[in-house]
Amino acid sequence: MTPTTETTIGIGGAAESTDMVLNIGPQHPSTHGVLRLRLVLDGERIRHAEPVIGYMHRGAEKLFEARDYRQIVMLANRHDWLSAFSNELGVVLAVERMLGMEVPERAVWMRTLLAELNRVLNHLMFLGSYPLELGGITPVFYAFREREELQAVMEEISGGRMHYMFNRVGGLKEDLPAGWLGRARHAVADVRSRMDVYDRLVLGNEIFRGRTRGVGVLTPETVHAYGVSGPIARASGVDFDLRRDEPYLAYGELQDTLEVVTREEGDCLARFECLLEQTHISLDLADACLDRMAELPQGPINQRLPKVLKAPEGHTYAWTENPLGINGYYLVSKGEKTPYRLKLRSASYNNIQALTELLPGTLVADMVAILGSMFFVVGDIDK
Repeated sequence: MTPTTETTIGIGGAAESTDMVLNIGPQHPSTHGVLRLRLVLDGERIRHAEPVIGYMHRGAEKLFEARDYRQIVMLANRHDWLSAFSNELGVVLAVERMLGMEVPERAVWMRTLLAELNRVLNHLMFLGSYPLELGGITPVFYAFREREELQAVMEEISGGRMHYMFNRVGGLKEDLPAGWLGRARHAVADVRSRMDVYDRLVLGNEIFRGRTRGVGVLTPETVHAYGVSGPIARASGVDFDLRRDEPYLAYGELQDTLEVVTREEGDCLARFECLLEQTHISLDLADACLDRMAELPQGPINQRLPKVLKAPEGHTYAWTENPLGINGYYLVSKGEKTPYRLKLRSASYNNIQALTELLPGTLVADMVAILGSMFFVVGDIDK
């Protein structure tokens, strides 16, 4: 075998026996933020890929230890900025479990509703941005139109457009505005009525299908080895969803509506199809929650808390099915008003590591298609 040397090249060529090292990022249109991919190329084919992370690291886990249980919600909702409500939810569920606290029924159903609306907001962003990365500019305009419908009702109830800060230990910040349930139902119906645009404009586009079918196949073995979760794992035939398999909030009562979407192909197209179909299911779940909220009698939306909230000494683990995959929260308490340790397991961190297995052997031209189909947020990797 001919020995090879490795040379970093800026401009110009190299000998046939020399591999080329190419840096994609940290600033690059296809990386959703400051992610760097270090690729070793043999001509047009990728031989080795290494995700280089940490450019956005803010030390949130360390900051958790210097904030009380009310303040850490603000830190927790920012790592995946497309899933802020779901991020808050995992933290307060862990604290409530540590306290042994029972949350009012209206808060449980309201949390479930808002978590599903937040899931739709997350998925719409990727349903619009992924075709954009492959050269199709139109879908992103439709995606933002539908997002605005839902953002309006989320902003009305919480006051925030991205970082809602609506969860509290023991429930939610405050009760619903008058007439909000009707406006939310109208927004959900409007979004659902226009979702067929992705079937026609995107899935019906032969160029999109040509760029994604059979490209970037992720095997179930790789999914398990790297802890990949969410729609990416389900597109590879890994049939696992915490909302069904270990229900939390009100999901145990929504099993007739909740359908776990899977595919067997494991390619870029399957990942997009899973995301699209899951958006439809989340809209159905939102409608089911709205129906239940309309039936519930008036009552409290949260628990009254002491002025200084201290969790008892011990440890607990809570996990949730976030829009991008499984988020886990390992909370350790020494009986103080601040966590002794709060370890965050974020979905994007595990999902992006699979690129080391996924990219080698593929063409550089397919790299953007594969990278975009992993549906990650860089803040969720670095946290």
